[in-house]
Amino acid sequence: MEKPAFEDVVASLVENDATYDKEAYNFVRDSLSLVLAEARKEHGGPDRQVSGPELVDGFRRLALRRFGPMADTVLETWGFKATRDVGTIVFQLIDAGVFGRTPEDKPEDFDDLFEFHDAFVVPFLPRSGDAARKR
Repeated sequence: MEKPAFEDVVASLVENDATYDKEAYNFVRDSLSLVLAEARKEHGGPDRQVSGPELVDGFRRLALRRFGPMADTVLETWGFKATRDVGTIVFQLIDAGVFGRTPEDKPEDFDDLFEFHDAFVVPFLPRSGDAARKR
């Protein structure tokens, strides 16, 4: 069976439920691509299954790399509020036949892996004492 076109699936998902912007789906796909590319580079060989925590870590790193201090704002604009949202999108794409899964994979794998504020805001806050040292 042929996989449906990603863009068509995303258009349908967004049309039926506007919780997430189409860019949210693209970003999750980009995060998966990043994690798979890193695994291929590190271990060689074919693509392997990616766990929820691995994908969410790739999502975090890619957001910081692409958006820096604007990551939290951009992600919130697309509908992301917590790591669970990444899992929701993943399982929507699994249900649509775009992503695969193993029997062990479950939406709860994405729950509470980090707080968005801690991951995307705190790294850019001035450290205490920075202002005093710059004088």
